[in-house]
Amino acid sequence: MNALLIAGTTSDAGKSVVAAGVCRWLARTGARVAPFKAQNMSNNSVVTPDGGEIGRAQAVQAAACGLEPSVRFNPVLLKPGSDRRSQVVVLGHVSGEVTAMSYRERKAALLDTVVSTLDGLRAEHDHVICEGAGSPAEINLRATDIANMGLARAAGLPVLVVGDIDRGGVFAQLFGTLALLDAADQALVGGFVINKFRGDPALLDSGLDRLRALTGRPVHGVLPWAEDLWLDAEDSLSYVADGVVGRPAPPRGSQWLRVAVPRLPRISNATDVEALAAEPGVAVRFVTEPSRLTDADLVVLPGSKSTVADLGWLHDTGLADAIRAHAGAGLPVVGICGGFQMLTRRITDQVESGVGAVDGLGMLDLEIEFEEAKTLRRPSGTAFGEPVDGYEIHHGVPVRRGDDLAGLVRLPGGTAEGGLSGSVAGTHWHGLFENDAFRRRFLTWAAGCAGRDGFVAAGDTSFAEVRAGQLDLLGDLVEKHLDTDAIRRLLEGGAPAGLPLLPPGAGGRAALRSGGGSE
Repeated sequence: MNALLIAGTTSDAGKSVVAAGVCRWLARTGARVAPFKAQNMSNNSVVTPDGGEIGRAQAVQAAACGLEPSVRFNPVLLKPGSDRRSQVVVLGHVSGEVTAMSYRERKAALLDTVVSTLDGLRAEHDHVICEGAGSPAEINLRATDIANMGLARAAGLPVLVVGDIDRGGVFAQLFGTLALLDAADQALVGGFVINKFRGDPALLDSGLDRLRALTGRPVHGVLPWAEDLWLDAEDSLSYVADGVVGRPAPPRGSQWLRVAVPRLPRISNATDVEALAAEPGVAVRFVTEPSRLTDADLVVLPGSKSTVADLGWLHDTGLADAIRAHAGAGLPVVGICGGFQMLTRRITDQVESGVGAVDGLGMLDLEIEFEEAKTLRRPSGTAFGEPVDGYEIHHGVPVRRGDDLAGLVRLPGGTAEGGLSGSVAGTHWHGLFENDAFRRRFLTWAAGCAGRDGFVAAGDTSFAEVRAGQLDLLGDLVEKHLDTDAIRRLLEGGAPAGLPLLPPGAGGRAALRSGGGSE
């Protein structure tokens, strides 16, 4: 068997973090374990060493396994560019665009790719921990599903369903998810996990007993709410406007550095700012209206899957004028990828939006033109005198550069990348802030521009260690609060035979009549 699918009752139920925690727990036992998500829909992605692009959650899960990310861990990635269209990335590379309806026609062929990729991973590893997408009970999508029960059926995977109790109604979530599945799908569901519980677990005992009686399936553990767990959110909806990112430690000096990040409608790689949020004395907030910039020291314009449309949103909300005024007062602004492109004088886009030439914010003397081929690479260089590396995922490239414009990054051959002009900086590189020495230099520069002389950049923050600590926390939670023996049995033997069927619409009465028990 050696593989398991972790599904969820809803998006953001905790599939990604539970999968990462199970990966970490297994890897710490010495097992060779790999992550897998057949189909991801996310604009948070990374470039892999094998030259492709995958969802960031699978890169984090790979780190939990002690592996470098690979396109095999996420063979199909959908990157929404609007409410109706998504770019399709297959085994790391762009393979056209689809609507929700046209994508259905491609799924049969993609299922073959998904299953063969998973088969290869299973042959090379002791265990493969698969993550579902959305909910397995989306019955309108079941006929062409390749990520949840469609994958489980095709690959013979036992399924563990995670429910988020913090949303409320977790027992209905779990029962209803199972009841909506057909008989063959239900037979693969071996148990449940309850996630994000606050309080005394004993309060759940009667509910857990009743759920088992109604479904014939146990809850294999209750994971507590973990206040310290915050890195690498899979869903960009997790980045709520006006909420502080992370758990900021007190400043080392006498002043905080306040960072505002416009929460773009099609924000991409929002996780770039998490490295800033890991620093003591740095308070990072996502914002959606201009008044939130009035007390900010630093503005970070993040990446976007729809650069031109999100630039229009900045104008519509008044944030564009507020960002210009911020920089006009000598306060620092930095743009990353799409955010960097917005800072330039002109963007010509016949690829992503098809609108042609539009004016940028005019804060960096550059012009950008979108190319059909997507740039995917993991470059290295120097910035602020420190060695740096990162990764690039973009269609837009500079086609004109002002003679006097300095680069933010200097490449090995001396070529300038990005831009630096006064208190305004920009780069196409994601992950730049994860370079510790550069991040300290950058924060010191930003604090100087903002007049925050009392801010002191910490000299001992290692972002890699912060992330490793988060993964270890996940592994600890799994080891302490889940029935790991039961999870091993699912991995090795699949779902138990003879599990009761819950016919849709019959509620729990059929399970009770079949011997499922009673209160």
